[in-house]
Amino acid sequence: MASLFNHHPFICSLLIIYIISTTTTTTNAAATFRPKALLLTVSKDSSTLQYTTKLIQRTPPVPVTLTLDLGTPSTWVLCGNRYVSSTYRPATCGSTQCTLANSKICRTCPPPARPGCNNNTCRSLSLNNPFTNITPRRGGELATDIVRINSTDGSNPGQLVTIPKYLFVCAPKSLLQGLAKGVSGVAGLGKSKLSLPCQFSSAFRIPQKFALCLAPLRENGVVFIGDGPYNFSPNIDVTTLLSYTPLIHNPARSGNYFIGVQGIKVGGKEVPSINKYLLSINRKGSGGTMISVNHPYTLLETSIYKAVTTAFDQQLRNSSFPARRVNPVAPFKLCYDPTSLSFTRIGPVVPDIDLVLQSEDVFWRIAATNSIVRASDNAYCLGLMDGGKNPRTSILIGGFQIEDNLLEFDLNKSRLGFTSSLIYDRIRCSFFNFTSNVL
Repeated sequence: MASLFNHHPFICSLLIIYIISTTTTTTNAAATFRPKALLLTVSKDSSTLQYTTKLIQRTPPVPVTLTLDLGTPSTWVLCGNRYVSSTYRPATCGSTQCTLANSKICRTCPPPARPGCNNNTCRSLSLNNPFTNITPRRGGELATDIVRINSTDGSNPGQLVTIPKYLFVCAPKSLLQGLAKGVSGVAGLGKSKLSLPCQFSSAFRIPQKFALCLAPLRENGVVFIGDGPYNFSPNIDVTTLLSYTPLIHNPARSGNYFIGVQGIKVGGKEVPSINKYLLSINRKGSGGTMISVNHPYTLLETSIYKAVTTAFDQQLRNSSFPARRVNPVAPFKLCYDPTSLSFTRIGPVVPDIDLVLQSEDVFWRIAATNSIVRASDNAYCLGLMDGGKNPRTSILIGGFQIEDNLLEFDLNKSRLGFTSSLIYDRIRCSFFNFTSNVL
């Protein structure tokens, strides 16, 4: 949905006047410390396949688990009788916080005052659950509270640093429907001046960029906020492996991250009969290619899905070691008998799927580790989904396809840095050193 927070999507610096004077470290002895970058750990929920992280919020401090979303413009957190914090402050009508949120809605509520409903406070109607698309009719109260996060040098977790007045939206309990168990809200990473990375970048005057490295189940991934290096064991800086492509502005969905896919290749051969009109964004904001971590697998418009899966299946069944199809395993449609596949140390040997970007020389490779899902003991399936005949987005790149890839969202330069699977370089997103002082 369109967001009130997206009026100036890239101008995180507007927050500096408001935030920077209140930003501190966790100890007076470290008062002069300024982090070069910040760090969040990310895990994957086995039930919902959502990616979650933790912030330390409130006074006294409480670890708060949040689901990550690349389209949500700000952080929203469950408030109510169980939200207890001496540093919680609702944003009063006409305040700087309300101006930053572009909120012009004032609300009064019956006593007693409580987190989530206070007199003369501004409210945000841009409150949405990105998994259920539920939007509370009354929105949520805009508020500030203290938040703590780990710093990093790019190789190790560092000391905790603090934003005393982190701006977020209070949400009702009903908005948690569809989120992973134990989650208290959503950490918004969208293109917005109130997004989590934008607020942290402004607070510590670090580059307006963040990098996402998601890990599979039972492993920890990482989000870096600020500049690299992004060092993973054995002491490899992944910035040296990045390729770049522009982030495409979609006026109708300005808070989301789009890239310009020009074509698709399977096994190095261009997929024929793809309607190139679907690859561009039309006047209504439909079409194009968007990155989204709230979808577990990549969705392709029906005609694109059929063209890609047909090419993939033909190559795999006509190879030197023909693969045998087996009955589909939901939610997948194209599945193979694993005994008929060839394997390397990394996994099954299948054709690579390349998203061709601004030129033939720039492409994002979806290799076997990000294309094939072990759906059962007797079936390996292609992890692409039919997104329907008239989806709002023609190609929606989902979470599984970007696991163990590193994506750098550079808001200053409006570009995406990306790798293909790091596993081929003997790196995993879980290889970052999380062993000291990390949330």
